[in-house]
Amino acid sequence: MYFALALTASASVTCAWAAQPRTGARAAPPVAVECPKNFNLAQATIRSIEIDNGDIFDLTNPKEDIWLYRLANRLHVRTRPSVIESQLLFKAGERYDKRLIDESARLLRTRAYFYDAKIVPLRCADGKVDVQVRTRDVWTLNPGVSFGRSGGRNTSGIELEELNLLGTGTAFSVSRKNGVDRDSTRFSFQNAHVYGTRLALDLGYASNSDGSNKSLTLAQPFYSLDSKWAAGISMSDDDRVLSLYDLGEVADEFRDRRRFLKVDAGWSRGLVDGWVQRWGAGFVYDESRFSVAPDPTDTNLLPADRKFVYPILSYELLQDRYRTQENYDQIGRTEDFHFGLRLAAHLGFAAEGLGSTRDTLLYGASIAKGYGFNDRRDSLLLSMALSGRAADGSSQNTLVAAEAKYYQRISARRLFFASLRAEHGSKLDLDNQVLLGGDNGLRGYPLRYQAGSKSVLFSMEQRYFTDYYPARLFRVGGAMFFDIGKVWGDSAFGTPSRGVLKDVGFGLRLGNSRSGLGNVIHVDVAFPLDRDDSIKNVQILVETKKRF
Repeated sequence: MYFALALTASASVTCAWAAQPRTGARAAPPVAVECPKNFNLAQATIRSIEIDNGDIFDLTNPKEDIWLYRLANRLHVRTRPSVIESQLLFKAGERYDKRLIDESARLLRTRAYFYDAKIVPLRCADGKVDVQVRTRDVWTLNPGVSFGRSGGRNTSGIELEELNLLGTGTAFSVSRKNGVDRDSTRFSFQNAHVYGTRLALDLGYASNSDGSNKSLTLAQPFYSLDSKWAAGISMSDDDRVLSLYDLGEVADEFRDRRRFLKVDAGWSRGLVDGWVQRWGAGFVYDESRFSVAPDPTDTNLLPADRKFVYPILSYELLQDRYRTQENYDQIGRTEDFHFGLRLAAHLGFAAEGLGSTRDTLLYGASIAKGYGFNDRRDSLLLSMALSGRAADGSSQNTLVAAEAKYYQRISARRLFFASLRAEHGSKLDLDNQVLLGGDNGLRGYPLRYQAGSKSVLFSMEQRYFTDYYPARLFRVGGAMFFDIGKVWGDSAFGTPSRGVLKDVGFGLRLGNSRSGLGNVIHVDVAFPLDRDDSIKNVQILVETKKRF
């Protein structure tokens, strides 16, 4: 049952938690205030922190105060105030710092068990300020079935998943899924703040129709801009059959047994003059052994075994520049975009003397930057990534990927979106295909339809965000879209490029505002404009995605 209490702990954290019986409406939270003009908030001290952890449904709203939603609140265990408090970057008694307030809210919004999180000043007087942390839970228990369709292929599953066990932020799931590549029975366990610390644990085990997968990650990440150190270990053992695709069909298969181990640590001076620099060092063991598929007639091409054992060095440069938006990639939710510069790079050397297949230099780098225009109405997000190896005097498995995303705000309910994505591969490993099809952007065509070493895809969407909120469960939006793309270059099977392919279509978007199991449900109808007789003239796609 809920307890009617308001406790002030020794750390001056007030828990506005469950202050009513389950059957009653929860009292409305205090309203945030504008501090007096002569009050210097930047010089104020935080007197207390109040945790207002809202339930799934707001029973003070007559539209939500119905028996079904009261029952949902009664069955749901709200996130514990101590879980929320442990993730904040500030404490009572410290100086009020708006940057830490904003960053703490961003951290809370990354948690799947919250729909939204805001941190606001509540009372300002005598050089002190009371701060209120407002969160709203979502339904995190999912005992049910799932279904999806893209590129002409169906996926389905049955699962029991809990993303916020007893309000602790712990997630676990047991599922049985029938996917495109394999059927899988999987167990997973995650906790991003073990025993109230910043330590994160992720465990996974899957028994698949073509093998198995075991994984473990235990790490303390750079959880904030001002974090001074990070360390972790991650390992996995993956045994599966990989498929090579040609024109949307499996053209070849082989078994891949991959074992991976990484131990690393990082250090930083924290945030200095708006910038963060992070250095890292570690050790990696990465081995892939390839063999014929269970049915030998399905294996004609087989990659060479690879084993890389190497020390690794890394560097990251991050600019503190974030912006919140609404009705961009979500519907009716606070969205966080990074507009600052982010540069990351890593370098490793695998030597034969350490057991590697050959002396090899392994490298990777990425860069991203955002730009705002027209009084923040329009936004441009740019990113680029490079990865590859160098051995025997030549580059191998080199892939350069670049993407540009453009958002133009037309009105509060309409947004124009365009994206351009390109990939350029050179001497790619056989198991590293550049693919384009219904499951990765070319919505009018079968999944993984075109394969090669280079690709380009341009998409345009006119997005519509309505205020329709059926049963207070889903926020409704829609889109009209156009996709045009091409894949060319070396192909494992020598199939010539089909040239430029285009499609048009429209879709329904359902923003899942009460559940942590998926943000946006897509229901799309796409029409291929360059099809042949092997492609249906209408493609139906049903997917759950993180974005609009």
